[in-house]
Amino acid sequence: MPHLKTIGNATLVAYEKKCILATDPWFGEEDDAYFGSWNLSHKIPTPIKNDIHNAEFIWFSHGHPDHLNPSSIERFKSNKILLPDHVGSRIKDGLEQKGFDVGILPDRKWVNLSGKIKVFCITTVTQNAILLVDINGYLFVNLNDAGDKGCTGIIKKISKNYRKKFLLTLSGYGDADMINFYDENGDFIEPIALKNTHVGNDLSLYAKSLGLNSVIPFSSFHIYQRNDSIWTNKYTTPIDAYSIKFHEDLEYIPPFAIVNCSNGEIHQIEVEKNLIEQLDSKTFGDDWTEELNQKDLNRISDYFSRKEKVNQFISFINFRVGNKDNFIKLKGEKNKGITFEAPRNSLMKAVNYEIFDDLLIGNFMKTTLHNMRSLYEGDFDYYVTKYADNGRAESIEELEEYFKIYNKRIGKERFYEMFLTTSKNFAKRLLPYNYEHPAYGIAKKIYFFLK
Repeated sequence: MPHLKTIGNATLVAYEKKCILATDPWFGEEDDAYFGSWNLSHKIPTPIKNDIHNAEFIWFSHGHPDHLNPSSIERFKSNKILLPDHVGSRIKDGLEQKGFDVGILPDRKWVNLSGKIKVFCITTVTQNAILLVDINGYLFVNLNDAGDKGCTGIIKKISKNYRKKFLLTLSGYGDADMINFYDENGDFIEPIALKNTHVGNDLSLYAKSLGLNSVIPFSSFHIYQRNDSIWTNKYTTPIDAYSIKFHEDLEYIPPFAIVNCSNGEIHQIEVEKNLIEQLDSKTFGDDWTEELNQKDLNRISDYFSRKEKVNQFISFINFRVGNKDNFIKLKGEKNKGITFEAPRNSLMKAVNYEIFDDLLIGNFMKTTLHNMRSLYEGDFDYYVTKYADNGRAESIEELEEYFKIYNKRIGKERFYEMFLTTSKNFAKRLLPYNYEHPAYGIAKKIYFFLK
């Protein structure tokens, strides 16, 4: 019987007689993520875990450890690994060096995995990827954390050919997008995302913008366990929040589901909450009193100075480590910069292994912005973590070639995407950033309608 299961954080499992495909398998109960900060919110039942182990194909969307976990992946040495065609090939090269059997899915083309299962992979400029999975004529659009920038049109075009079509995407209050911010007086800034109590409405608008008629919450099921990040559990999204304000003309399917792709029947998978114990940061090698040495400072300075766009945008980055400030001077706008307060061990791992995004998402590092509105201003986050760390594009020339390749893949749709992005940013500056304000709701509806 062809069918699909959703489980874990961002794992869908596709079956035709046997398990054919599993996506982004992270066994969080055994393998932590983000320097020990994250664990799975719910346990994966043993039978499904066994199915994942035995899947013919394992697909990884991107390098974040709640998707491609460096410990979990060691269990898949005998499986065929499928990867998106990411520019820079960092994941491919790394896995092949470790002896994995790796195949690259062509961008924006259907590939048959079995008689009744085929996939369509779309890479994104931010080093993530989307996987459309057709199981016996049922379409599952797995956006995971990627969003649909640069591919809204092609997804809508494909979805028109299907009667049953499901959206699976990251959603919720927004804790996975670095919320550990402090002002210059040292006071914690309450995340505005907590006020987004209409998650179901957002999911509904998203599904409609892509021409989809069913939604399964996805890629959003984690819990914090470090003593310096466990406070963030206050801002994670409870399961029942995903259905609040969900549109009645769409089908809402609770997380962790089985979809029969022959008769359309849907059943829930019984899952057990993962009751975690608070773990000390020292368990993961982080002693907050440890200071940086000169070799560390040289390594950090080199890491950020190589990223030309960052170097041109801000004038300093201050790393407060062991309660001591360490300023890295850059060439950008005077007095514009960032203070990161972090433990030495994880900071140096993030720099040495070029995984700075993992440090941001772990939510134990404290961040203070100086004359900046967010880490996305000037595309700081993207230039450091997406384009440079993962895409291997640091210089201006490398970035130009990087964007040239992705623009060619996107085609003419990129011009409309640029218009939408510009309009969205303009509206953000004019409208109150308040989820409850009527103007905000109207603007959101217009944005999704235009998509």
